[in-house]
Amino acid sequence: MRRVTVIGGGAFGTAMAAVAARAGARVTIWALEPEVVESINVGHENPVYLKGVPLDAGISASGDFSAACEGAEIVLLVPPAQHLRAVGASVHGAMGHDAPIAICSKGIEQRTGQLMSEVASEVLPGRTIGALSGPTFADELALGRPSAVTLAFADEATGAFVAESLRSRTFKPYTTDDVIGTQIGGAVKNVLAIAVGLATGLGLGENNRAAIITRGLAEMARFGLARGARLETLMGLSGMGDLVLTCVSLKSRNTSLGAELANGRTLAEITAERRSVAEGVSTASALVALSGELNIEMPITRAVHSVLSLGASPREAMDELLDRPLRREWAR
Repeated sequence: MRRVTVIGGGAFGTAMAAVAARAGARVTIWALEPEVVESINVGHENPVYLKGVPLDAGISASGDFSAACEGAEIVLLVPPAQHLRAVGASVHGAMGHDAPIAICSKGIEQRTGQLMSEVASEVLPGRTIGALSGPTFADELALGRPSAVTLAFADEATGAFVAESLRSRTFKPYTTDDVIGTQIGGAVKNVLAIAVGLATGLGLGENNRAAIITRGLAEMARFGLARGARLETLMGLSGMGDLVLTCVSLKSRNTSLGAELANGRTLAEITAERRSVAEGVSTASALVALSGELNIEMPITRAVHSVLSLGASPREAMDELLDRPLRREWAR
């Protein structure tokens, strides 16, 4: 029985704990909120972030890093992306050095423009760090509905060990050594999902949704290739797969946020009433800055940024995209 520690008691962290338990692991969740720890230990549920989803009675929770990490053979790091640096630094001394760390957070650090693995490498030096990402809604993962993800470690043997430790009949981790590409798909798709939400809220139709998804995939590919990702990774589960899932359902936090913005609500109003984080909000500004440095065209990303940070209305942002001149479909 593997010992798996999940750092982060939000919806996705809780879901990954359920995945690991279903694979036969002994699982401990570290959670910030005492009420989450108590609910998991006593009621075997996380009503704060994943209400109505029963958890395996063998999953335990703790608010203490050392207790949560004791004996861990695998660590899943799942805090909100903008808090990964602080959480990683706090947990550093509690982890065993031999336990591989799979980052499940999706985003780019707003302040530095770094991917999550780059942040983790700074605050968790000497550790084996990989990434897990793919088309997954937390509630479906936790309920055991069939799902597949990309699991990336530079070392093939480590990736195989983590994959075998998490796999079950309904959870399939496909391995790769492309850690950069696996993270870029999950980060960029959140911004593109906000764009789809804006268009949905404005009533622009299903044709337009398909166009944004497809042209957004081109933006993801341009950015990913410039950062050293492989195209096949971006066309796989952690890229195209996650993009499609996120953009076709208002269950997505980012898509629903875009739709609410298009319906006249402010970003402050929406975020004030949510416990969960729409990672695309912080990632958008980081992507705009990075695309400028790399001289990459990312017009959909810029349109989202103009709404979130520059005061543009959703209608103005979408009109600007519609008015763009014709060009070749694929050009770097």
